[in-house]
Amino acid sequence: MVGPAGVARFGGHALPCALGRGGIRAGKREGDGATPVGTWRIEGGWYRADRMAPPRGRIPLIPIGPRDGWSDDPRDAAYNGPVRLPHPFSHERMRRGDGLYDLVLVLDHNRHPPVPGAGSAIFMHCWRRPRYPTAGCLAFAPPVLRWIVARWTPASRVVIRA
Repeated sequence: MVGPAGVARFGGHALPCALGRGGIRAGKREGDGATPVGTWRIEGGWYRADRMAPPRGRIPLIPIGPRDGWSDDPRDAAYNGPVRLPHPFSHERMRRGDGLYDLVLVLDHNRHPPVPGAGSAIFMHCWRRPRYPTAGCLAFAPPVLRWIVARWTPASRVVIRA
């Protein structure tokens, strides 16, 4: 469970995390910078194979390639889903130089099916520094994120409360 104080509780531990610059909000909208209220599953994720070995755990992870992206454009038929670059619509590049997506997990927020404008690219990823705000994701110290991956089960959920 994650609350507005920037602490996630998982496996009997309190884990500091970073939240969206727009706080925690119900009614998530594209570009609002908010972390969405709700209960979410982790669908899978990516890791930088050139920077780390694949983390052990049950979450399906694939290496991030140079052409991997994620659509964040509500006009795109691929909105809130993976795309190959170059891509004609607005998107995030998954292979980043800053390390934020060295390990990135996809939450099922607004995914099946995606509603245009209801928010995209809600991930769990590495933080920039302790509690530095994200664009709407949850972010953790890299060792903490790897610890979560190692202990995640099919019954686990990300619960975000305002």
